[in-house]
Amino acid sequence: MENKFGVKDFIFLSLLILLGIFVWLGLASQDRHLKTLYSVQQTTEEQSKMTGSLDRKLAENSEKLLQKIQEGNEQQRKLLESIDKRLASGVTTNTTPGVINQNTGLILPGAGGSSRSQTHSPQTLTKVIPENTAKENSADARTFAEMLEIEKKADFSRGDWLIDNIPSKVKTLSPIVYDDIYANWVHSRIVEGLLYRDPNTMEFVPQLAKSWSVSPDGLTITFNLREGVRFSDGEPLTADDVVYSFELPMNPKIDCPRLRSSLDKIDSVSKKSDFEVVIKLKEAYFESLDLCGTTSIIPKHFFSKYSVNDVNTKPGLVMGTGPYRVSVGPERWTPGQQIELVRNQNYWGPAGTFDKVIFREIEEETAQETMFKNRELDVYVTQPVQYNRLLKDTKLTERANNFAFESPMNGYFYIAWNQSRNGTPTRFADKRVRKAMTMLCDRQGICDEIFLGYARPISGPFSSGSPQENPNIKSLDFDPEAAKKILLECGYKENSKGQLVDSGGKPFSFRLSYSSSNATFDRVVKYMKDSYAQAGVELIPDPTDWPIMQEKLRTRDYDVISLGWGGSVESDWYQMFDSSQIKDRADNFMNYNNPQLDKILREARMTVDEKARMALWHKAHAILHEDQPYTFLLSRQSLRFIDKRIQNVHKSKLGLNYIYLYNMPMPWYVPKTMQVYTR
Repeated sequence: MENKFGVKDFIFLSLLILLGIFVWLGLASQDRHLKTLYSVQQTTEEQSKMTGSLDRKLAENSEKLLQKIQEGNEQQRKLLESIDKRLASGVTTNTTPGVINQNTGLILPGAGGSSRSQTHSPQTLTKVIPENTAKENSADARTFAEMLEIEKKADFSRGDWLIDNIPSKVKTLSPIVYDDIYANWVHSRIVEGLLYRDPNTMEFVPQLAKSWSVSPDGLTITFNLREGVRFSDGEPLTADDVVYSFELPMNPKIDCPRLRSSLDKIDSVSKKSDFEVVIKLKEAYFESLDLCGTTSIIPKHFFSKYSVNDVNTKPGLVMGTGPYRVSVGPERWTPGQQIELVRNQNYWGPAGTFDKVIFREIEEETAQETMFKNRELDVYVTQPVQYNRLLKDTKLTERANNFAFESPMNGYFYIAWNQSRNGTPTRFADKRVRKAMTMLCDRQGICDEIFLGYARPISGPFSSGSPQENPNIKSLDFDPEAAKKILLECGYKENSKGQLVDSGGKPFSFRLSYSSSNATFDRVVKYMKDSYAQAGVELIPDPTDWPIMQEKLRTRDYDVISLGWGGSVESDWYQMFDSSQIKDRADNFMNYNNPQLDKILREARMTVDEKARMALWHKAHAILHEDQPYTFLLSRQSLRFIDKRIQNVHKSKLGLNYIYLYNMPMPWYVPKTMQVYTR
């Protein structure tokens, strides 16, 4: 056989040689990689040894550094204690009490209002800060004291939503022309004041002001503003904004009679420099620091571009320096639209703990309960019957904490007797009739049977246990026979049907207007109806939507109305009972006029010395008790459930550690592992 080496054989041999070369190159490359890995391993081990040594040295140095920091903190603590002792001795103070911004805001029945049994030390009420001895507060540390503490917690995290409920329809978010307490719940997260009252200590702490001083005569307050603060649109805060925030409400064309009446003590607000403002008062005022310090500060550049009519009528005009802003913008919100707040990215302090704060507007109590059980609400302000029943619901108590507490901020409920309607005196212009009507109201029975002991009858317009209360005044007891006797002495007669009638034979009947959204107050009114009937007086229930209620108050077009006032550490009664507050749609909407009381109220407001001021409040209490312009119904505890994923909720001297009515940081949060909402 002939053995020939052909072309095919040559090609095949060439391929084998190439394959061998590739295999050799691959093995050589792998060998180099192995050597490199071995070298890297050795280097890593050496570095690990070096790192371990460095870690040990760093740990030792860290311990030494931490020890030094702790020693420094201890020195600072001792220094602050020393300063506090000097302050307590009278060098300076910032604990002058007062009511919330815009005085006591209206509360609808069912808003969770109550009062607090607490007596306050006289020393904390009336000291004045001498000129040039202003307390230079460590602004960030004091302003965000609780926030800084919770940020240290192992489970602290930002995120999630807080879904709250407002049991009424909100018609405006404006911090200027709002006239109910619920708008304040919203804009208190958007706007800030120069100061706010710490709910844990009850002292004023710096917010937009970093320090302040009060002249010896109490007539001049100087605020030094914090620099670097911006509104939510990025524009800087200056003294011009503070001046404007006080000037705008004093324009008589701006529809804010309540705010204007609270600012009537101020003589002037002037800019001393870009970050210094001087406020002068017309006369001494016992709560001047609260008045000047807690007024909401708004941006001049934003509000000044609108006409007076726009400010009065545009419901979404709200912008501030606070941690949140309205998600749709500061102009576009309209009533009926969901109230949704998101973080203000230009906020000068620690970011808000929640990504969003959402307010539902669920009026019906049963609907609120259903939504809370379905986790569509995180906070449920409840009534006594529901509260006691839900305490037995183990499924609910496993996922929600319950709180029953009193607070001076929550106020009281009352019945206002309209003394003049369309310029004509009503039957309630006679104080004897008003006294009889109070005696026909079984307030203790209401507290026991409807509020299940979570309320108590009251005799005047103050927080429970307040030193404003005259200890010699005893609340009028339920006494139908004595009340009927008084009415007969007033000229009423009893007909054959057992009804009281006037001289013209017209039955004694009246319409009681009250919030239509509150099932509990429906029961209260039915209970009162039976009480009045015992003396032949007819109560006609008039459940009314809140917008209509507001119109009744403005026009004074009602027989009798029942509402509630928010409270304060020490209340100023001028707004509700001074005769000057009848005009301009202010808050003496029952047309009550007593010159003697006017004189006492005005003197009390000017009296800085607490002992003397309390004596005047006691005189005023006695006059109100005698005249009964209101039947002071009751103060009650606040009852609520809060989802357990919301952490760091606890009681404070003002109720809970977050007060809806103050423009203050919210120290509640949700741990990362418990968050249910995402962006």
